Amino acid sequence: MKKTAFIQRIVIILLCAIYTVGHQNAKAQSNMVSTVMGHVKSDQRSRKASSASSDVPTPEALKKYLEQNWRSPEQYIIEKFKTRDVILLSEEHAIKHNLELAQQIIPELYRAGVYNFGVEFGAFEDQALADSLVTAPEYNEDIARRIMFNYNVGWVYQEYRDIYKAAWNLNKSLPAKAKKFRILNISYKYNWAGCDDKYFGIRTAETYNRIFNKGNTEFYRAGVIKSQILDKHEKVLVLCGFGHAYTRYNTPYYDYREEHFYRFDSHRMGNILYRLAPTKVFTILLHYPFEGKTYGPMILYPPAGGAIDVVMKKFADKRVGFDLVKTPFGALRDTSQYSIGYPDFKLSDMADGYIYQKPFSEYEGCTIDKNFFTEANWPEVKRNYPDKDVERVPESKEAYLERISRYVDLKWRYRTVKVPD
Repeated sequence: MKKTAFIQRIVIILLCAIYTVGHQNAKAQSNMVSTVMGHVKSDQRSRKASSASSDVPTPEALKKYLEQNWRSPEQYIIEKFKTRDVILLSEEHAIKHNLELAQQIIPELYRAGVYNFGVEFGAFEDQALADSLVTAPEYNEDIARRIMFNYNVGWVYQEYRDIYKAAWNLNKSLPAKAKKFRILNISYKYNWAGCDDKYFGIRTAETYNRIFNKGNTEFYRAGVIKSQILDKHEKVLVLCGFGHAYTRYNTPYYDYREEHFYRFDSHRMGNILYRLAPTKVFTILLHYPFEGKTYGPMILYPPAGGAIDVVMKKFADKRVGFDLVKTPFGALRDTSQYSIGYPDFKLSDMADGYIYQKPFSEYEGCTIDKNFFTEANWPEVKRNYPDKDVERVPESKEAYLERISRYVDLKWRYRTVKVPD
C-alpha cells in the first residue's frame, strides 16, 4: 500500500513537471509522458470494465441510431433553432474545422431567421466597431485584428477573425434594406495591465476585482445574451469554450473542506442562461477529448471511452450532429473528470446535443497570424498579457509565437489520446 502511494506521488510530480516545462523541450516531454502512461494502464482497464455494463448501448445500436437519424452538423443546428433561441456550441479552442463550421453556417442561419452569431473572443465595448465592420462597403482586416487584440492580445488565430468576414460576405450579398447579420461580442476588456510582477502566483479577490473590473465574466456574458437576444426575442448561435456552455451540468471541483472533497459550480454562463430561460437554451458539444479524473490535462481520453470514435469508423461521411437526451449516445457512460460527483455519469448529463466531424488523428489547429504581433504593439502586448498572475510574460514576440504554436500543434496537444480499435 505504501509502495503504491509512493509511486502515485512520483507520477504526480512527473506530471507537474510536464505542465511546468510545457513549451521548452518536446522530446523530453514525450519521454516523460511515456513514463506516466505506464501508470495509467489500470485506469484504462477500469474504464473498459465500466463500459461493459449491460445497459450501455452496443456499437450496433449506436450505428443504427445514426442511420435512422442522420443530420449534417449544419442541418442539426438549424433544426434545433425551430424550438430554441440560444444554442451554445461548446468547443475546445483553436480547432480549425470547428471554426470553419462556424463560418460556413452563417448563410444558413440567416435563411432560417437567425441573425446573430455570438463569440467569446470579442469585447462588447467594441460592438459598435464590430457592427460597422460587418456592414461596411469594404472589409477591413486591420479592424478585425484590432477587435480580437482588444479582447485578448494573444488570440492570434485567423479562423476566429474570419467569422467576422463570413458575416461581411453575407451582408454584402443582401439587398440594401434587408436585415443585416450580426456578430455579437459577449465578453469585455480585462484589465491585465493592473496585474504586475509582484502579483505573480497570487490570486485574491482584490487582484481579481482589479483585473475583471466589470465583474464575473460568466454573469457578464450571460447578461449580454439576455439583453441583446432574449429580451429582444431574437435568436443566436454562440461559439464558446466548453467551460462556459454547461446548462444542466454543474462542474465539480476538488475542495478538501467539503464532505466528499468536491463541490459543484453552477455559475457558468450556460447555467445562468438556463435558469433564465430553460426551454430556450441548448448546448451542443463539439467533439474533443476529456481530461481524466486522476491525471487531469496531462492524460486525455476520448469521450465515453472512445465509443463514439469507434462507431464513426463505420461511416464514410463522418460529419454528423445528433441528440444526447433520450438517445443511445446520451446513455453512454463516461469516467472522465466530468463524472466526479456523478455516480452514474452519462453524456446526456453534460450536454443536449453532439457534433462529430472527424477523428482526432485528423485534427488541425488554427492558423497563426504572423502579423498579429508587431514591434509597435509589443509593449501593449506585454502590458495586457493574459493570465500573467500565473504565467510569465514572454521575453519577446518570437517567444510568444513559439508558445502559441505549441498550443495549435494538435498532434502534440492530443499526443496522449488513445482511441480503441
